[in-house]
Amino acid sequence: MAEGEPGKRKRGYLSPLLVRKIVFWTTSACILVAVVSSLLAIWQFTGTDVLWRTVATCAVIAAGMMAFFVVNMVLDWPSD
Repeated sequence: MAEGEPGKRKRGYLSPLLVRKIVFWTTSACILVAVVSSLLAIWQFTGTDVLWRTVATCAVIAAGMMAFFVVNMVLDWPSD
């Protein structure tokens, strides 16, 4: 069905596909940064303070992006 046809309603305030792509890549980047930071701390190129701050920052950003995705899907604005 095309976007304008009756019977199929687009979910989400913003484009769900675009939001899903942004959330996926942002969360993936956060995981990559956290893993690299952990490896650097294991090999003692950085301190553990840097490790925990980096991992915590990545966790907060990833959680925020996932929450944004859920809110976009839950707060579905009906089309007029």
